[in-house]
Amino acid sequence: MKKFINRNSYIINLFLVWRILLFVFLIFAIKLLPLQQHFIGGGIERYINNPWLWAWSNFDGENYLSIAQYGFMFVGQAFFPLYPLIIKLFGSGILSGLLISNLSFLLALIGLFKLTKLDYSEKIARLSILLLLLFPTSFYFGSVYSESLFLMLVVWSYYAARKEKWLLTGILGALASATRVIGVVLLPVLLIELLIKKKKLEIKHWPLLLIPLGIICYMIYLGRFSGDSLTFIHSQVSVGEQRSSGLILLPRVFYRYIFKVIPNLNFSYFPIVFTTFLELGSGLLFLILSVYSFWKLKLSYALFLSIGYLIPTLTGSFSSLPRYVLVLFPGFILMALGIEKLSRPSRIVVYGILFIGLAIASGLFLRGYWVS
Repeated sequence: MKKFINRNSYIINLFLVWRILLFVFLIFAIKLLPLQQHFIGGGIERYINNPWLWAWSNFDGENYLSIAQYGFMFVGQAFFPLYPLIIKLFGSGILSGLLISNLSFLLALIGLFKLTKLDYSEKIARLSILLLLLFPTSFYFGSVYSESLFLMLVVWSYYAARKEKWLLTGILGALASATRVIGVVLLPVLLIELLIKKKKLEIKHWPLLLIPLGIICYMIYLGRFSGDSLTFIHSQVSVGEQRSSGLILLPRVFYRYIFKVIPNLNFSYFPIVFTTFLELGSGLLFLILSVYSFWKLKLSYALFLSIGYLIPTLTGSFSSLPRYVLVLFPGFILMALGIEKLSRPSRIVVYGILFIGLAIASGLFLRGYWVS
């Protein structure tokens, strides 16, 4: 353990500073923001008695804890099973959820650092981690959400593939596809990179075919118990968030925000204004990153980034996109490559904007306002 801490002291220290900052934001949020009483983790009474614990399970956090305790219901089937199953394994309570999320995120940061260093300098690896921690929705990694577990599985699956540990790659990929739908994207992007590098597939690469196993097992479960193997897609519409039951292409999503959503905003109500512009800003930023990645990053990174970005937008909304992009780690590597070229004052301005965004977004979420 001592060797592990010494080898990863920089990452552990950054993680601890980030975690402390989130608690500071919570302190200020409690003092400055009135509590919204819907979708509060654990219910109003538990939240009021101990916001330091229950504030981290607002909104979907309640659903994950409910699934861990009682199993899937209709809306619950929109959530993939691995994260709540692990929570159940360790006791079904909020402490289990928070422990899994925070430990997974720390391991994800370590994996991202090691993975990035395979292709870039240590400075770029450190910048990538810093940008991920400062991103306005990074607080979800420390909440009862599956983002941290998924990022850990994806990053280490990529790392195992780079080290040609194919069985480990397949197992981690299968677990990723049992955590989030875009986990299945690992199969085509890793196969494409393998074909580019090796020019052919060999029998030793067969474990890559394990990657879709997670989502396949979940679809079999859904088909047996709900009669619809795609319930995790179809139930999204019932959750709301202005999503369409049909596929909507990206240009129409931007058109909708620019010409319909923003002109009709109630600009006197800050939370909805902040969230709407955060959604649109995330959509624009990761569109630029996705396009630019095909010139600056490995093809597998560019494909994972662009596909992971496009899939959520097909519902016709950028709602939740600021959270979904958190796991698109190639985007943060690409941002690090760009920010490295900026002057020191310019970098400080970027960090300052991200810090302020993180403070506002986490404060709103922790007091029960919809963010992502």
